[in-house]
Amino acid sequence: MSRRRRSMMSEELKTELAKELGFYDTVQREGWGGIRAKDAGNMVKRAIQLAEEAARKS
Repeated sequence: MSRRRRSMMSEELKTELAKELGFYDTVQREGWGGIRAKDAGNMVKRAIQLAEEAARKS
């Protein structure tokens, strides 16, 4: 039984990160479920880096 989880990242941010990390074409073809676990992990790492940079600036 799978349960739908609410995303912590906006679709806009996820799309931006997928483009930056080079797997947006997979997202377009297969949706978010089609990306590799490694790509998802890299996306989360990058989002954390961006949040830390923003926190340091403020």
